[in-house]
This record gives sequence, structure tokens and C-alpha cells, in this order.
Amino acid sequence: MELRLLRSFIAAAEDGNISKAAVRLGMTQPALSRQIKTLEDELGVPLLERGAHSFSLTASGDLLLREGKGLLERADMLEHRIRASAKAQTIRVGYSPSLTAGILAPAMEAFSQLHPKARVELSDLSSLEMVEGLQKGALDLVVTVPPVKEVPEISWVTLQQQAWRVAVPRQHALTAKASLGPKDLHEQRLVIYNQREYPDYWAMITGWFKSQGINARVASECDGVTSLISAVEAGLGVALVVERIACLIPERIVLKPLKPQPAPICISAGTLERQSRDKVIAVFIEELKRAGEIDYHRTTT
Repeated sequence: MELRLLRSFIAAAEDGNISKAAVRLGMTQPALSRQIKTLEDELGVPLLERGAHSFSLTASGDLLLREGKGLLERADMLEHRIRASAKAQTIRVGYSPSLTAGILAPAMEAFSQLHPKARVELSDLSSLEMVEGLQKGALDLVVTVPPVKEVPEISWVTLQQQAWRVAVPRQHALTAKASLGPKDLHEQRLVIYNQREYPDYWAMITGWFKSQGINARVASECDGVTSLISAVEAGLGVALVVERIACLIPERIVLKPLKPQPAPICISAGTLERQSRDKVIAVFIEELKRAGEIDYHRTTT
């Protein structure tokens, strides 16, 4: 039973006059009469005893008027609760600190002004954990680099592209150079994100090293940006990182330009396709895009 038809019937039954009810509902009298007839056909019972110029309710019509009003009240309350819950929506976000510095914080600040009742829950995760979190429904949105192998149910929105830098311990001999090239990385000890949790990063780094004829020894595999920075700071080796990481780098590490560059990193917001139409999530993504654009212009000028 369609609520639209039920509302039309109750309006006519309460007014006792189809013409008056039609005016109140903003429709013509024939249109209202057709809706009531459609409802009778759906229920399989007459609801009105029609006369030449008036009507009365049948027993079924009287029952529907009494019970239907309560049903509409509950439906209206449910709609109100759904809208209220949307305003207080929680967005579960997976992110990488090394990629989102300068983007995520201002986006959250702007978003909170537009949706003050909404909550954003942050989880610092590996790229693999983020994709799995979306697929399992544990996350609503991720900010990371899209996997090389396309995941059909996830859609991506580009936020920013970032160039690569080489993180070098300050006491390392390479700090004397203004910029580094492939030959400078040959036979160096390499600090890298671990292959299991960052398979695309691993594939990109090792693939680029191979294409440039670089033979590097993996000195340490790290489970996140904090451990990677600590390993470089301790002198275990050098690391290829995105320039976005600069604000996280301590004084004992130097970031060196790299020429030629591997393909730039594409920082993106990912959601399940069915959630991409969620208006609150869409607003948050727009704020991420805006923050990414502002941050890019600030850091390149």
C-alpha cells in the first residue's frame, strides 16, 4: 500500500468532501478520485459509499481511516529519525598520515562547519587495510593511493598528485648533493614499506629501480610511516617517500629531490560505488578536493 495513496484517502475522509480535500492537497478532484479508486483496487475492498454529491465511509474505510492515521504518524516519525541520523552521521575514514598531511585536517574543519552534528572517525591504516575495510563495510571513505589493480566496486576521486623525494639520514654522504639520481641510489641500503601491507608501493619502487638499473639492498621493511621515519633517522638506510611527508620529517633527516622522477603519486579519496551517492560523504570529499587544491598551490608557489 503506497503511503501517497493513503494520505489522499485520509484527507478526503477527514474533510468529508473530495473537492475540499483535492484543494488542500493541491490536485484536481478527478485526480484525487482516481487515487482513492487505485487504493481500493489494491486492497480489493470498497472504502467509500458514493452518492450523487457526497460519500460515506464503508466499514473497511472507517477502519483504514483510524489505523491509517497511526501508520502515517509512524512513517513521518521514521522519516524524521532517518533525516536526523543523517545529520548526525558518522563517517569512518581510513588514511595514511604521510599522504594526507595538509589535506585531511583543513577538510575536516571545513566539513564540520557544514555538518556540525556529523562525526569523522579516523583510522591510520596500510593501503591494503584500507581497501579491505571498504570492501567489508568497516570504512566509509579512504584517502590513499588507488591500487594498481582496479577494484570494481570502489570509485576514486583524485585529490592531489605528489612528486617523490629521497629521505636521507643527515649524517649520510648523500646529504652533500643538491639532488639525487639513479646512480646515487645504486647499492644503497633501502628502507621500504613492507610488501604484504603495501604491495603497490613495493611494486612501484622495485619496478622503477629495475628500470633504472639500480641494485639496492632492502635494509628494513616497515609497517607504517612512523616506523619508516624512525628507521631512516636511525641510519638504517634511505627511503623513497612522497614530498607530502615533509611536515613529518625530523631534523635528523633530509629530503632530497630525485631526477628523473618515478610516476607521481596520485592521492585519492575512495568509496564504495553505492556510497558515492551519499550526500554527506560527497560533501566531505568535496572539502578534501578543495583542501588538496589549496595545499598544492601553497606548496608550489
